[in-house]
Parts: sequence; structure tokens; C-alpha cells
Amino acid sequence: MFSPGELRKELEVIRSKTERPFNLNFFSHEMPVPDGAREEAWNALFADYSAELGIDPAAFSSGPTRMPFNQEMADLVCEYKPAVVSFHFGLPSAELMNQLRTSGARIISSATTLEEALWLESRGVDAIIAQGYEAGGHRGMFLADDISTQMGTFALLPQIVHSVKVPVIAAGGIADANGVRAALALGAAGVQVGTAYMLCPEATTSAVHRAALKSDSARMTALTNVFSGRPARGIVNRLMRERGPMNPAVPAFPLAARASAPLRAKAESLGISDFSPLWAGQNVSGCKEIPAADLTRELAGRI
Repeated sequence: MFSPGELRKELEVIRSKTERPFNLNFFSHEMPVPDGAREEAWNALFADYSAELGIDPAAFSSGPTRMPFNQEMADLVCEYKPAVVSFHFGLPSAELMNQLRTSGARIISSATTLEEALWLESRGVDAIIAQGYEAGGHRGMFLADDISTQMGTFALLPQIVHSVKVPVIAAGGIADANGVRAALALGAAGVQVGTAYMLCPEATTSAVHRAALKSDSARMTALTNVFSGRPARGIVNRLMRERGPMNPAVPAFPLAARASAPLRAKAESLGISDFSPLWAGQNVSGCKEIPAADLTRELAGRI
């Protein structure tokens, strides 16, 4: 979500389908102080692409910025009373968390290390998502930025389970019923599956993203910071190869996204995925073009 106004639109869509949202997910980050010189240098790395696609370079500085979870968003969430509110990159302030709890919501958040899990438990979360290295999309890491500290789901999961008292949800690389069963055997109270659902008809996955997931290129994913400024796993494409995958010149999250956003919009209108963040986990074997309900039944079928 980029703004409370856009959040309200999404919530109205959800309300039209169900009386009470089940889970609303937010990034919990602080807006960085803009560094004009760094952003200018970063935008310059995209000049050849803008010329290739016929885009005015001025568009790089006019794109939307992902806003952190704030008081206005908390007020809006409490109005719609979701059953669960989940966070990535840590947690918002204690005051905002208390406000969410008074609406009846349970609060969960992602941990990519044991230290993060202990930090979350100390702040009273109701459950912890153990996000393994295999997971698609943004890493939930928030206490450190060293990628070498990240571990796979089935190494991370038992360590967190044995060290905290709250329920632990396994995430990352789980794409079939065998993976679900393995996670539960290691002590997970539940499993969070993302990539496998991206080809379901209910998913809002873009056309170019769907095509990439069905191609041979989906077998090669990598962590990259070139799209947003934070590490996130996606299918390797042209921008990741030529400007990343991990570029030390990238502006802080979420300011880096302004450079690729206009390129992405123009390229996707032409059916090209060269500049799109094609988020996906390391295991795309479970992706199926079937209704989400049927996929859920398959995932649960051998427990």
C-alpha cells in the first residue's frame, strides 16, 4: 500500500467479499532521509533504459513511495477489524500495536533469524513467521542487513520453535503437501505458502509475471535490492543481471523503486518483464493454474 487512500480502496474490495478481513499485511519501516546525490547517481544507471523505452528521465523522481505503517493506517485498520494484522521488517510502535489489539486483531510478524524471533516475542506478538532463505519477495530481516546470517526454512524453523513460547508459522520453499507435513513435524503450528498460489485465477499476478512463472527461467531466482533497496527474492531478469542482483549504490528502501517503476510500467505495457520485480521463491514446483481452494486442499491433503 502506498497511502491510506489506496488502503481504503483495497479494504472496500475486501469488504464486498467478506464481512471481516482475515489478515492484512504491512511493511513496518521508517522513511529514510533522502540522499539527493545518491539518488541522482542511481537514476543515472537507468538512463540507457529510459532512452531505449522512450521515457522522460524526470519520471524517475515522480513515482509513488511506499509509506510506513502510521497512525492514519492504524485508524483505518481498526475500522475494518481484521482478525490478524501481520508485519514485515519488525513492528510498529507499541502505541500502534496496542491500538490494533483493542480492535480485536492478533499481531504476527516475520523473523529471519533466531534473534529476530526473540525480539518479536519480547514485544508481545501472538505468533512468529519463520521466513527461510528460500522465500520469495522481500526478506523480513530487520535487526541486521547481513545476508550471510540468513538460513533455510528447515534450519531456522526448529531453532525458533525450541526458543519461543508463541506459535511459529513456517514460510519459504514450501510448495506441496510433503513440505507442509515436514514443517509441522519440525514443530510449526502452521505453514504460510505464497509462490504456489501465484498462478491461481484469484491471484492478481500480472500477465508478464505469470508468463515468467511458467517459463524455464523460474528455476533461477536470486536475492536482489535493485527494485526497492531491500533484499528480495525474484526470478532473474535483465535488470537483475545488468544492475544487480545486489548493488551497493542502491538508495535506501523504498526510495530505490522510483528508478525502475516507470521502466516497469512501460515495458509491461509491451509484454516485457525485463524491469519487473518477478517475486518468487526458490521452489516454483507447486505453482498451478487451479482455483486457490483446490490448491489449499492439495496442500492439506497428506497431513
